[in-house]
Amino acid sequence: MLQYLSILLDDTSVAYCHADNPLTERYLIPLETLRKAILFGMKENLMIQYVYPDYELQEEYNALIESIDHVKIGRDVVVYNEVPKKITAENAVLRLSIADFIAKQYDIAVLLPQIARLNICLTDIETFKDEQIEEYQKALTTLNTVLLDQYKSGNRPQLSILTDRLQLKEMHNCGAGDTNIIVAPNGKFYLCPAFYYDEQTGINNRLNHHNPTSERSVGDLENGLQIPNPQLLKLDRAPLCRICDAYQCNRCIWLNQKLTWDINTPSHQQCVIAHLERNATRDLQRKLFDAGFAIENEIKEITYLDPFDVRKNIN
Repeated sequence: MLQYLSILLDDTSVAYCHADNPLTERYLIPLETLRKAILFGMKENLMIQYVYPDYELQEEYNALIESIDHVKIGRDVVVYNEVPKKITAENAVLRLSIADFIAKQYDIAVLLPQIARLNICLTDIETFKDEQIEEYQKALTTLNTVLLDQYKSGNRPQLSILTDRLQLKEMHNCGAGDTNIIVAPNGKFYLCPAFYYDEQTGINNRLNHHNPTSERSVGDLENGLQIPNPQLLKLDRAPLCRICDAYQCNRCIWLNQKLTWDINTPSHQQCVIAHLERNATRDLQRKLFDAGFAIENEIKEITYLDPFDVRKNIN
């Protein structure tokens, strides 16, 4: 069931998830299209998220934007593509390559006491190799050490890849096409911004291998949502994810399609990274318990990093 509507205000709106935005020419959403998108969100009772470009909008746009409750990505939620020395916003997204995340782990650790919530977004998951497992584990351990000290001092910063799993009791994925839908400046719906970028840059439509075009939209504001086989985006149709408890995993359907050619099946890379994070959270949870914190959502020990291995054994 849809809960969120994200509106890309411009073709150059900030990238805030795994996929980079390759579009460099400004194309501001027409005012009437924005008005229709807001009306759609109101009718469907959706929480609206505006995704901003890096320039200021005209007053008539600002007035329309403020006509409904919303979150501003690129304003309220600040997005960084490198590790800053200081963060003044309460919520931020940090987009980094895996190598940069590992190399800058101590710089990231310094930011944790400064912020209420920091979302880590790895931009090259498809390149992850099993040989990087140990380095990634060490980086997570570094961040765990700071989080533990912060908890002991009474501060509780949230770090998406480590603290989210402490609270979650079920999957809390990105929800593209299921709980979240995108409106692009052209007035069309997309499962997530990455599919819009693929369309605009001419990447072939992998949802239909016989279609040579790059059309990726799933409806428009005039005719409504038209998601083909929407049930295939549901968790209960994902055999691997049904048996997984790495609940903090984004389960990015764009990466799924890119790496496995199945929109509902995650790649080995996604699964291994998510389970390294899940296991690091378990370590943090045990240390919090030893420090006297009450634990209600115990994370069990597991012996695998990819649930596909469990599935193979079951079969």
